[in-house]
Amino acid sequence: MHYNRQAAAFYARKWWNRRNPMFYDFENLGGDCTNFISQCLFAGCGVMNFTPVYGWYYLSLDRRSAAWSSAHYLYNFLVANTGPAVFGQEAPTETAQLGDVFQYSFDGAGFTHSALVVGFDEINKPLIAAHTFDSIDRPYDDYSYQLIRLIHIEGARI
Repeated sequence: MHYNRQAAAFYARKWWNRRNPMFYDFENLGGDCTNFISQCLFAGCGVMNFTPVYGWYYLSLDRRSAAWSSAHYLYNFLVANTGPAVFGQEAPTETAQLGDVFQYSFDGAGFTHSALVVGFDEINKPLIAAHTFDSIDRPYDDYSYQLIRLIHIEGARI
């Protein structure tokens, strides 16, 4: 199945500074960034993975996977997923494509923030969209971070 990068980026552009009422706003529960990125990824693939514990899905605040709203678990899901939904691999930051995911560690101890590539500037530097630090067309390297990683979305499966 095809991952629609344009649909993921379009969703990010539509919702970057507001919250889709179909999903809980995690702003007061540690931040909404990865929840927002999961919504974008879902917009690009249209499939969730309902595998207990290690899947990637959202039905409600109480019926969701950890990977839906946690940067660490989203990474684990994306790079290990062999079932339905999106999958990817860690890649060099300079290989970023529309619809890929950047993750940031602000303290060097763990990755806690996620953002989606929504475009590129005039020198081909990736621009991102994010929640928690609501942003659109922000240069990917504009945060004060200790570590950064890129998850290249390779595709999606039904």
